[in-house]
Amino acid sequence: MYKRLLIVISAVAILSMLLSACGTKASTYTCTDSIGCVKIGPTDPIHIAYMLVVAGPNAALGTDSRNGVEIAIDDAGGKILNHDIKFDGEDSACSADGGQAAATKLAADPTIIAVIGTSCSSEARAGEPLLSAAGFVTISPSNTAPDLTDPSSPNHYAGYFRTAHNDKIQGKAAAEFAYNFLHLTKAATIHDGSLYASSLVQVFADNFKQLGGTITLQTSVTIGQTDMSSVLADLASGSPELIYFPIFMPEGAFLIDQARTTPGLENTKLMVADGLYSPDVMNAAGASVEGVYVSSPVVQGAAYDTFVAKYTAKFGTAPINIFHAHAYDGFNIVKAAIEKVAVVETDGTIYIPRQALRDAMAATANFQGLTGVLTCNVSGDCANPIIGVYEYHTGAYPPILIWPTEYVK
Repeated sequence: MYKRLLIVISAVAILSMLLSACGTKASTYTCTDSIGCVKIGPTDPIHIAYMLVVAGPNAALGTDSRNGVEIAIDDAGGKILNHDIKFDGEDSACSADGGQAAATKLAADPTIIAVIGTSCSSEARAGEPLLSAAGFVTISPSNTAPDLTDPSSPNHYAGYFRTAHNDKIQGKAAAEFAYNFLHLTKAATIHDGSLYASSLVQVFADNFKQLGGTITLQTSVTIGQTDMSSVLADLASGSPELIYFPIFMPEGAFLIDQARTTPGLENTKLMVADGLYSPDVMNAAGASVEGVYVSSPVVQGAAYDTFVAKYTAKFGTAPINIFHAHAYDGFNIVKAAIEKVAVVETDGTIYIPRQALRDAMAATANFQGLTGVLTCNVSGDCANPIIGVYEYHTGAYPPILIWPTEYVK
């Protein structure tokens, strides 16, 4: 009888060990994170979503970023912590309304860990309150408006980060290019009422004046406007040497085309910003695009060349915008932060504490990315940008880098 009892006890112990090894061990983790944890079952995927403009006249901007994330996922073997990555998302239309609609859908899904987005700053202004309240981490490859990472701004929300540059840097670079490189002293600006454009023209104007230049007129167009003749005639009356209009499609192409035939602007130079770094600009503006300047980040190096080769092989085209590398880096920063804070149970269950993930994102330092060595701050800025100016030529894409001269190949 005693021997039988020992045999039964031993069998039970062995069975318990086997069950534990097979992943049936009860969870021992208790979430104490201040904004909660995401529980991911042993066979469940880790859910990363996008919120980008992937349709309409500005689709190249978001599609290019989404493509960058897809390559990052490929490079990760499709997994984080041995769990498959689920990657889906919403079109946010590069508008406040689109941002709010997309964020409403995403915020309702508690399985989402992080969101790659948004494309446009106006989307972030409307959508980020919902994403932040849901506890998500958001990292944008292309938002550049200064107030999004300004702690004193009502548009700054917890959990928001970006690998895109701050327009305080881009606007200053554009002014320096116009004044110091082109040797121009008279400029005018146009915005479209968006957060991005309004902020950027003001930074440009302030810096241009500080350098010694004169702003002849600051004016605006409306989203959806097609006839730019009255705005351009007003600008022509001040005889600007350059018009700076960092807006989006399709209004940007209308301005480029119509400026070429406006009396008094025949010799006026035209300059736009990264929102108009797109093959859509070249196609829509036709021959009028010749000589248009566009400011945008400079991304170079062996690692980037390898990335471009993967992009071309996967999508059958070279990159179609400028923020693919920023999206690639954004995803990898999220991945590293998840790996840093995740609690992994013996059965493969993962807990991701949401506030700890935000803290890990903010603590990112000396991250080796395609866009440089990145360090995030608590306000959300992670970029280490070099802003360049490129020149469009009719029928040719991408535009050619012309400044800063030390980066011109």
